[in-house]
Amino acid sequence: MTKFKSKNTLKAAYEIILVFLQFFIILLHFLKWEFIPQKQIIQVSTFSDFFGFLIILIALIILLVSMKDLGRNLSPFPRPTNNSNLVTKGIYRYTCHPMYYSLIFISFGVFITKLSIYYLFLLTSLCLIIKLKIALEEKYLMNKFKNYLLYKNGVKF
Repeated sequence: MTKFKSKNTLKAAYEIILVFLQFFIILLHFLKWEFIPQKQIIQVSTFSDFFGFLIILIALIILLVSMKDLGRNLSPFPRPTNNSNLVTKGIYRYTCHPMYYSLIFISFGVFITKLSIYYLFLLTSLCLIIKLKIALEEKYLMNKFKNYLLYKNGVKF
């Protein structure tokens, strides 16, 4: 195997690992593990439940809107599809990565409703994975779309 093929294989494996970890961490939010301690940081209140569910609801709406705005460009992988175009309309006028941020806010909302160390760990892990995924995706977008940097600098968040 040539050095070029080996490097591309490692890149592809890295992308698959990031996507797998992202979905795995998201799945862990919804599975109840009896053998993992769910020690609460502070006592959950009606306010924290309401606030957490409100964050989750708003983030779900933003997630659905961003998926609709991406249309055929939607992919779980950081590498843009071959026939993709740069989406700068809809919610993408205001932020570069609304789907990723929505996932983080959903995780944050779940943490607020549970207030446990376990969900804080999941939130932190998801933030790290998404940070790595965004960094990789932005490299691909800058290489594929010459106006990506101009777009990125023009959005507020």
